Amino acid sequence: MEQPLKDKVVLITGGARRVGAAIARKLHGAGASVVIHYHRSAAEAQALAAELNASRPSSVTPLGGNLLDLAVLPALVEATIARHGHLDILVNNASTFYPTPVGEITEAHWNDLMGTNLKVPLFLSQAAAPHLKAREGLILNIADIHGLRPLRYHTVYSPAKAGLIMLTQSLARELAPQVRVNAIAPGPVEFPEKGLTDAQKRTIIEKTLLKRRGSPDDIARAALFFASEGTYITGQVLAVDGGRSANT
Repeated sequence: MEQPLKDKVVLITGGARRVGAAIARKLHGAGASVVIHYHRSAAEAQALAAELNASRPSSVTPLGGNLLDLAVLPALVEATIARHGHLDILVNNASTFYPTPVGEITEAHWNDLMGTNLKVPLFLSQAAAPHLKAREGLILNIADIHGLRPLRYHTVYSPAKAGLIMLTQSLARELAPQVRVNAIAPGPVEFPEKGLTDAQKRTIIEKTLLKRRGSPDDIARAALFFASEGTYITGQVLAVDGGRSANT
């Protein structure tokens, strides 16, 4: 089997579940060693690491930490280097998502949503940048189509993801030419685990041009493209959304 990421090391935040786990599996299958960051999903992270290490021993390391504690971020990078020797790819995937209707927004909502979706990717990218420069590496941010077109009642989340898109473009300029920086903006590939009825989900899917829901593996395949094939691409945002953003 072809392994275009052989000898590459990847750090994925929020890598234990859902889209993060799909990216971890895909990049590991392409030959990379993977550090799976988790916060509250320790059991899932350990299980995923065991699954992947069974096929290639010592190739996956789970590391826990609350990313909103900024001291954790350089420690996470240094632990990756200590375990695997270098760092080639940083995937800023960890995120929080929930509605914040105007009139109900609190400072805690702001700190959480802006923190996980914008502040953490900035400071983790800053900590990783010297190591990524040494390897001519990649930062890949998992954004959202609602960072380009706001989602009603998500008046903190949508601007946070918009900020992540601008951060992607800013870092692409700042870290060039050694480091490429790109983003993936998913559409309806994973619904929140609670809060949406089946009818609401069907309405969302109907707004896509392809009239179907995507999957975490659609995002993982895009991540693999950026990591292995898209070597002349930087500062770009790829919508993987079934045509939702084109359906005006």
